[in-house]
Amino acid sequence: MTAKLFLNRNRKRRIETGHPWVYQSEVNRLEGRVEANGIVQIVNHQGVFLALATYNPESQIIARVLSYRADEVFDERFFARRIEEAWAYRQRFIGEIESCRAVYGEADFLPGLIVDKYSDVLSVQILSLGMERFKSQIRAALMTVFQPRGIFLRNDVQVRRLEGLPLETSVWAGNVPEKVEIEENGMRFVVDIWEGQKTGYFFDQRENRAAIAPLMTGWGNSGDHRSLDGHVGMDGIVAINGQAATDRHQHQPLERGADVLECFCHTGAFTVHAAKYGARHVTAVDISLPAIEVAKENARLNEVDDRIDFIEANAFDFLREEEASGRNYDVVILDPPAFAKSRRALEGAIRGYKEINLRGLKLVRDGGFLVTASCSYHLRPDMFKDVILDAAFDAHKVLRLVHWSGAGKDHPEIAGVDEGHYLKFAIYEVRSR
Repeated sequence: MTAKLFLNRNRKRRIETGHPWVYQSEVNRLEGRVEANGIVQIVNHQGVFLALATYNPESQIIARVLSYRADEVFDERFFARRIEEAWAYRQRFIGEIESCRAVYGEADFLPGLIVDKYSDVLSVQILSLGMERFKSQIRAALMTVFQPRGIFLRNDVQVRRLEGLPLETSVWAGNVPEKVEIEENGMRFVVDIWEGQKTGYFFDQRENRAAIAPLMTGWGNSGDHRSLDGHVGMDGIVAINGQAATDRHQHQPLERGADVLECFCHTGAFTVHAAKYGARHVTAVDISLPAIEVAKENARLNEVDDRIDFIEANAFDFLREEEASGRNYDVVILDPPAFAKSRRALEGAIRGYKEINLRGLKLVRDGGFLVTASCSYHLRPDMFKDVILDAAFDAHKVLRLVHWSGAGKDHPEIAGVDEGHYLKFAIYEVRSR
């Protein structure tokens, strides 16, 4: 008989509203015997059934919901059904895309399981003790649903230690090359599945990278036309090689592409998008030389490497140096790694986010744009907006919000589960005051 985990009477009714986690502090008692990684019934204080969940008494998250059916059987067919549902969701909302996050843990009702699909190769992370128990069923289900060339296990993330699990990476099935080429928004990118961060690529910014397209052109009718590679006549028409350059539809001066700075460029996804969308020049900065080497490869792959300068540097130092030199840009993009990986780190993270946004704002030309993001869950959306406003106050800037969003459609969120809302992405027009 399945053991029962009784919840406290005076608790928030989170499980009833779809939250997939039970914390130690919410538990009144356990009735029956169950091993760590076993299955328990979650019941309220009156014994009313709520869900079936995996159990880990050593974790602060003592139970993770797997099903709301009391008679559910967790075999290969169960996992194949859930994975098929997750894949159908992606096909409905992001179309015929071959590379994306195919399974997103709790948001796809498979807590602790991450599956990223890179064309015909899968990269998998198993993050919870309960899901580790079902490894063989999961592998079989993935092979059935996707029939991939290979599956790679990227179980090298520190959160596994909190679940009492070892860190490991290995080829889990089939043949897995070290690098795979994928397509995103019509562009090509090389993904290092074996050694790249997380599972190899950050799919969560797909739609956000597409959102910068309007910022990359249209700069010829404002600012200094002499920045174009040509001569500006008395009538404002740009002459290139002796020929007047005009827009053939509107008979206006030829519009130049944006001058862009991206800090924390990683493997160049935003950088390449900026150049492909028409940026005249992109300065791309990252502290990791291996990441820059992949970024250079991606730039060459998309034939935009002649308009990009890659710089290996600490972004904080680089921003200060650019400000001191009086340099400015039409668009500044800031996409840093998580500064706050725990609640204790939040205060320092806020200082870090304000610093980079303050420096970034000072580098934006009047009428230009700041593109900024945070993937720190502990920095809530309202806090992130406040940080940017504080930076704008200190920089003597007025901001107009152009775009605000989170992660893409392949990273769904369960309503009421704040833990799933980690990514904040904003585009602001910047004006001086």
